[in-house]
Amino acid sequence: MEETLEFPDLLLLIDERSTAFRAAVASAPSLDVRVPTCPEWTLFDLVQHLGEGRRSWAATVAAGPAAAAKSAAEGAPAAPREREALLAWLAASTQKLLDVLREAGPDRGCWTWWGASESPQTCGAVARHQLQEIAVHTYDAQVTVGAPQPLPDEVALDGFEEFLSTCCATPSAWPHKPTAFDFHATEGHSRRLTVDGDGARSTCLPAPGTTPDTAADEGPDAAGASVRGTASELVLFMYDRIPADSLQIDGEAGLIDLLRAWEPEE
Repeated sequence: MEETLEFPDLLLLIDERSTAFRAAVASAPSLDVRVPTCPEWTLFDLVQHLGEGRRSWAATVAAGPAAAAKSAAEGAPAAPREREALLAWLAASTQKLLDVLREAGPDRGCWTWWGASESPQTCGAVARHQLQEIAVHTYDAQVTVGAPQPLPDEVALDGFEEFLSTCCATPSAWPHKPTAFDFHATEGHSRRLTVDGDGARSTCLPAPGTTPDTAADEGPDAAGASVRGTASELVLFMYDRIPADSLQIDGEAGLIDLLRAWEPEE
């Protein structure tokens, strides 16, 4: 497994991506513009979602490892409609999350929705996934104002591995013929998602061309489908922000559709 970001780095990057998100919102002509990557939402809706979500996760972390998910709606200030006040509210929402994560530390247990995945149920894992949520929504805000930027390299490289471990890995049986999916980041990181009757699990692969052995996408152990792109493109593809034709897909492209449509049992 590749080394993941350290807890202090996760907190710094959450703050940095949140700052970038607010900068995009501040530059928008209106809070009523539609978000192309979340077409059911206006920009105000996106800000409200991000702020309320961070407050809810802050409440969940603060509740301790034995508690279930907590809602921060009761008693929390509503998202204001005026832009300057809204941005201040969002900054306070992010700071609330950062404060409780910092106080809890990375190793303390915490309720998470990914209990059966490969990611641990710890505050460190929560911080890791929160970074990805905020980074992807920052991209949403940037697309909305016509200034999309790739995810920062360190965020994206951690993010495509985190997505497979947290959002894809499961003990629920794959309902189709067993196969594997390889994901290759052009920066040099590669991972395989194997799916069969035992569920889905991710493993690290050597990058193609880095070993004298047969490449991971050749020979009898070849994946059913492989996806290549920058780490940022892989993350944005995984979160349905960019289409499949933005990347290089080899093998049976229809398998990708099956994977995206799969809804494992809880």
